[in-house]
Amino acid sequence: MNIQVRPATEDDAADACAVIRSSILECCHDDHRGDATVLQGWLRNKTPDFVRGVISSPNAFSIVASADGKTVGFGSALRTGEVMLCYVAPSVVFTGVGKALLAALEDQAARAGVEALRLESTRTARAFYVRNGFTAEGPPVLAFGMEALPMRKQLRPNG
Repeated sequence: MNIQVRPATEDDAADACAVIRSSILECCHDDHRGDATVLQGWLRNKTPDFVRGVISSPNAFSIVASADGKTVGFGSALRTGEVMLCYVAPSVVFTGVGKALLAALEDQAARAGVEALRLESTRTARAFYVRNGFTAEGPPVLAFGMEALPMRKQLRPNG
């Protein structure tokens, strides 16, 4: 599989939204456990308009991953280093797409002078982030009615 990662444009919003929603629904069962209330809270703002707003925000950088011409991943981080979204399509889990997204977010953050990335990981994604150099930073927090683990990764300066 040939993975391509590039900056997201507003035209990517609908496909990126579909990736986010399918990832939550199909890959994150350990987090939402099929609970309709939790899913409703988590998915409520996951709309093409929301994603378009994330992509167009001057305070964030967003990227998409594609394989064979199809959008298979989306990531976005604030210019402060907080990773807000990092999702891959269920069909490409464990193929390197997530790692490529994360590497691109790290590169963008380092270029912007960010010293560390921070995020709140789901149970589902925790092992992925650990494999990619993140460490726990503080006690779990509640997000969308689920436990999330604050994590951090120190970045190397890109200069």
